[in-house]
Amino acid sequence: MTGLGTELAGLQLCSPLLTAAGCGGRELAAFTDLTSLGAVVTRTVTLDPQAGSPPPRTVETPSGLLSATGQQNPGLQGFLATELPWFAQQQVRTVVSISGASLGEYGELARRIGTGPGVDAVEVHLTVADAYQTGKAVHVVRRDLPRGMPVLAKLGPGGDVVELARAAVDNGADAVVVSQGFPGLVIDPVTLRPALGAGGGLLSGPAVHALALRCVWDVHQALPDVPVVGVGGISSGFDVLAMLLAGATAVQLGSVLFRDPSAATRITAELVDELARHDLASPAHAVGLGHPQPEGIRR
Repeated sequence: MTGLGTELAGLQLCSPLLTAAGCGGRELAAFTDLTSLGAVVTRTVTLDPQAGSPPPRTVETPSGLLSATGQQNPGLQGFLATELPWFAQQQVRTVVSISGASLGEYGELARRIGTGPGVDAVEVHLTVADAYQTGKAVHVVRRDLPRGMPVLAKLGPGGDVVELARAAVDNGADAVVVSQGFPGLVIDPVTLRPALGAGGGLLSGPAVHALALRCVWDVHQALPDVPVVGVGGISSGFDVLAMLLAGATAVQLGSVLFRDPSAATRITAELVDELARHDLASPAHAVGLGHPQPEGIRR
């Protein structure tokens, strides 16, 4: 019998499928039973309210989605007052994504989010591709969160993904999230200018799946004991399995939910079939199995 129970950074989850930051909430609840997901990651919260990037904020590309949201959110006070209570009422595993403009802001966000109702973990949204800065931000969050609260470090785009992961873990991250997306640009054929209001953005969707898979592979190969959450272009049960084989412990669903808000239900069923087809009793039995194994060892 194939089960989907997954342990991630000390959290016992019913499934290895999570939503990516901002891709799960009230809107998604109308199409998917949120309690069937391993966890829901909130939209990224900043200390002060953010209006976000000028529109348009998304544009489709062949097999992908280019986006630049500018982290639109109501700020910490608004989030604690209006959004976090809703997640707590749904009784779903909730991971709160936070982003600070300074180390002081990361610290304040950690202190106040960490004592919020129903918060199971914090995802540190990192925007720099520098290992030293990555480590400092994660260190502050780890220091100021309640003891035992899991920290997931969502690594910044660009840079050496292994070095970024190592810096995050060395400074207290319990898991790393790979990847945010890949920098891209689309030119509007009518205006002859960038199609996004912000100019450039981050590319996600099937077009980046192979790139994200390679990032997960490289991190697991270098740091095999570090839990990795794979993100990028997942749209089927086999895509999830591929991430697990590359070394991910869990995955996040993002742009696929914009195209089909009910996709999580389908992908979950497909993953069960894929695991059973390959005689794998659980997602944990697939983690890292794509890498060369010691002679005579099969997980």
